[in-house]
Amino acid sequence: MIIFGTKGYLYQLAILTLVCAQCGNPAAHTLRKRVTKFTLFFVPLFPVSTKYTTQCTFCGAEQKVTGEQAEQLQAQALGGGQGYGQQSPQQPYRS
Repeated sequence: MIIFGTKGYLYQLAILTLVCAQCGNPAAHTLRKRVTKFTLFFVPLFPVSTKYTTQCTFCGAEQKVTGEQAEQLQAQALGGGQGYGQQSPQQPYRS
């Protein structure tokens, strides 16, 4: 007898302040990654699907985002993005 199936994993990648598309409020949004893995004898072996979403903490609306958008949002949350009007990080002073 072979026991197989799938199991879902939910990872919180970042928390960002964005304007919600549903309610229009500037609120915190959580960036989440949902991975479904194939299991054999209750051991997760390989991912079957990966999906990214943002969820508004004000109204609870959830919006799907692509993998590329998720990477950009995660870089923005870490401060790695060099968008318009942003300054580059300063280097420490050395004499």
